[in-house]
Amino acid sequence: MDWDDLRVFAELVRQGNLSATARRLRIDHSTVARRIDNLERALNMKLFDRLPRGYVLTVEGERIAERVGVLEEAVFSIQRLNGGEATIEGRVRISAPPAFASLWLVPRLAALGRDYPGLVLDVIGATAAASLVRREADIALRLSRPTGGGLKTRKLGRLRYGLYGSCTYLDEVVEEDRVFLAYDEALEASPQQRWLRQITRGRPIAMLANDLVSLISATRAGMGLAALPHVLVEEAKDLRCVAESEEATREMWLIYHPDIGRSARIRVVIDHLIAITKCLR
Repeated sequence: MDWDDLRVFAELVRQGNLSATARRLRIDHSTVARRIDNLERALNMKLFDRLPRGYVLTVEGERIAERVGVLEEAVFSIQRLNGGEATIEGRVRISAPPAFASLWLVPRLAALGRDYPGLVLDVIGATAAASLVRREADIALRLSRPTGGGLKTRKLGRLRYGLYGSCTYLDEVVEEDRVFLAYDEALEASPQQRWLRQITRGRPIAMLANDLVSLISATRAGMGLAALPHVLVEEAKDLRCVAESEEATREMWLIYHPDIGRSARIRVVIDHLIAITKCLR
């Protein structure tokens, strides 16, 4: 029996379909299907019902999933303990919100790469929180504090928001004619969206977006006003802040598993992240 077959099986149980499993494991979906077929032949049992809506565990599959979950956690625990080396080299995976990762974090990792050329920094910009327990990431930056899981957490500071528009838009459109750009329903309860709703008071919303990069692009293009994090746009010379609020803030948390906290390479990256986020405090 191949451990990789079991690893793919465990991920398919979590994801429920071939495509999502393939994306998570960064392999082809046909490879996922082949490994599941291999495992079923090795065990001489059917583990999944192949349905139009996805892969659903059979009764036998549920029993195997319970045991594979225990085995998987044992393997991850060994991998985390194996990260306690003294040399500062190797891969470190950092998970962060996509816009924050691409627009702010990545440019500030350059100095770390120069100081430690043996480091390989793997930045994962994703809205879904990567699992630190399953080693999908070593370190995570998140906009909410996790509960449970036995993870180490440190509050780095806050993202503060302001109401921004392009300089051209603000110069050419009088205040009563200005329209707004908002997040879609997925972020309706977020502090920045609630603040924006207070400002608009029923005035026109010209665009909805489910990601911050699109909102920033639309604001720079002169489509309207948007609630944007100061730290991501304060150096943009083509944007101007016209209002801000102490209530429109999001906490930024640094999170890692305690088993890898003594790893030299992990510690170096953590210390660097703490240093570069002083502006959030």
